[in-house]
Amino acid sequence: MSVPVASVEPTTVRPPVSEGLGEGVSESAGEALRPHAEHAFAAELAALAAQDDRPRPARWRLSPWAVATYLLGGTLPDGTVITPKYVGPRRIVEVAVTTLATDRALLLLGVPGTAKTWVSEHLAAAVSGDSTLLVQGTAGTPEEAIRYGWNYAQLLAHGPSRDALVPSPVMRAMAEGMTARVEELTRIPADVQDTLITILSEKVLPIPELGQEVQAVRGFNLIATANDRDRGVNELSSALRRRFNTVVLPLPESADAEVDIVSRRVDQIGRSLDLPAAPEGMDEIRRVVTVFRELRDGVTADGRTKLKSPSGTLSTAEAISVVTGGLALAAHFGDGVLRASDVAAGILGAVVRDPVADRVIWQEYLEAVVRERDGWKDFYRACREVSA
Repeated sequence: MSVPVASVEPTTVRPPVSEGLGEGVSESAGEALRPHAEHAFAAELAALAAQDDRPRPARWRLSPWAVATYLLGGTLPDGTVITPKYVGPRRIVEVAVTTLATDRALLLLGVPGTAKTWVSEHLAAAVSGDSTLLVQGTAGTPEEAIRYGWNYAQLLAHGPSRDALVPSPVMRAMAEGMTARVEELTRIPADVQDTLITILSEKVLPIPELGQEVQAVRGFNLIATANDRDRGVNELSSALRRRFNTVVLPLPESADAEVDIVSRRVDQIGRSLDLPAAPEGMDEIRRVVTVFRELRDGVTADGRTKLKSPSGTLSTAEAISVVTGGLALAAHFGDGVLRASDVAAGILGAVVRDPVADRVIWQEYLEAVVRERDGWKDFYRACREVSA
């Protein structure tokens, strides 16, 4: 039988909001190493909501236009500046947002480090005001993580009942008209993946043990992410793939765009860790990005020299990690200014994943490219030192 949504009773645990914080931020959010998007950017979301006079789908906090503005950045009529959360083609974001306004689920696909998780989190925060209804996909993700589980103490004492049922994040999102997230969908075993088929096609989650079902209310949708290097690991069935609208997130088109992404993200991370401002090390950020792009593309920036590519992905996310680690070295063991010696070890760790083949590729790149490049002598010496 079909159960009214009101009787489903899945409870969502949300952080308590302190009166007087002024931005809807929980008391613990100020101390959190990485606040959820809806907390970290609460002021921007509130400003958008206040000035957003466009039609909103059922249970959406913002209109599709405002959601896209939140991700891409812009200036509101009252002068409020919305910082970009994603630097990339506008049309990609517009298609992703529009998909969530339909009955199709959204699959964000791309190579590692293309901000799939970052985009999914911010989409959920802008649409539903809650990015925490999350299923993390792994090879060991059970069916219960997507459907529901049981409180075994209650189950043994009283048998199957509503009180004994433990709703999954997806089940809670269905009942409350929210956005659920599934990370690394293709890492989940195929039989577990397929539990999503009925949810996405019929918008129903059966509970056969109780002879009931949960029907999704308006506003429910799902965002999944997948790494296209995982193809062949747990390939999506054609039936499940048809339930998604796939949006491919590309690598940054230009070095300038990638430098902008890295510097913005490093600045955000650095503020939470009390690290020096990234602009003082922009030259090193650009060099890290240049090295990663050249080795990733297999050719130097001027197109004159072909290169061998190492086994690692050398993604934008890894560049952010290298620069953040370098800033920490500069802050704690240097003069606070990011230098070549601070990023050299991080680059070596990112490039040399295979200790034999990748090390040869890295040495060839150092001698053939870095050594001969004007203004890179300090970088060459620092890399040679850590590579010895």
